Amino acid sequence: MALHRRHTLVLPLMALAAAASLPTIAAAQAKLKVAAIYTVPVEQQWVSRIDKALKAAVARGEVEYVFSENVSNADYERVMRQYAEGGNTLIVGESFAVEAAARKVAKDYPKVSFLMGSSGKPQAPNFSVFDNYIQEPAYLSGMIAGGLSKSGKIGMVGGFPIPEVNRLMNAFMAGAREVNPKVTFAVSFINSWFDPPKAKEAAFAMIDKGADVMYAERFGVSDAAKERKVLAIGNVINTQDKYPDTVAASALWNMEPTIDAALKAVKAGQFKAEDYGKYSTMKYKGSELAPLGTFEKKLPAELLAKVRAREKDIADGKFSVKVDDGQPKGSAK
Repeated sequence: MALHRRHTLVLPLMALAAAASLPTIAAAQAKLKVAAIYTVPVEQQWVSRIDKALKAAVARGEVEYVFSENVSNADYERVMRQYAEGGNTLIVGESFAVEAAARKVAKDYPKVSFLMGSSGKPQAPNFSVFDNYIQEPAYLSGMIAGGLSKSGKIGMVGGFPIPEVNRLMNAFMAGAREVNPKVTFAVSFINSWFDPPKAKEAAFAMIDKGADVMYAERFGVSDAAKERKVLAIGNVINTQDKYPDTVAASALWNMEPTIDAALKAVKAGQFKAEDYGKYSTMKYKGSELAPLGTFEKKLPAELLAKVRAREKDIADGKFSVKVDDGQPKGSAK
């Protein structure tokens, strides 16, 4: 199977060699070669944040970056090996469904640094893990949802009930209950990371049963909310500009702190097996409640004040959002 490589962000040095000075060539050669492997389209929420952070490093002149998208689980190991053989210094990916294979590749290439989205622990000497620990802004977005729901019914559509999704849903639900203890939830998983039509249909079913705020863990949910004129809460990315009258808030993941910490370690020759999860927390600016945009002035003043106060409590270390990886249960009647 050929690599599903849509494009690369690598300057063709040979084509520039005749016109380039030696210092320029030396600088180009000093760039780290980074490859990323994605099992879904690069537009997918989670993957798009990694891609954005790596493109920022390209823009700074720090790295050369290539990626493959839509790589099947069965093909993942082969693609990892191809990139490792190709001289890439850092390989970024998502090993959730291919843990054993990914860790085997890392053992076979001890001089290559691996930074993988994973539910597991780091593996010495060169396999580091990360995850989107954005439960703090998820909690804040839940507060907004609980305060805006008039029916007291919130619908939630997720991909798979894995810890990485569950912890965000549970934090969101806890935030909603802080504002409205009587709020109920309908929870559904579509068993896909990228199936907007299926997510949309799941959302329609919940809206038909009275949900007036939808938690859009997957693409497609906000479209359903827009069509039925109810509200939606975003996850990982900020789509407020695309749904100005629908998306009331979003928990935003910033992958830059994670990527930048890894690049710094690689350049210093100090990359080792570590858990980079902390770089996704608000403390490290790895996550935040996204700008409210058109809803900044639509939210009731009392609700907004509660959210901002809780946001400050989290930033000051006075309030801790519980990490609950258990599968969330619906409570809607």
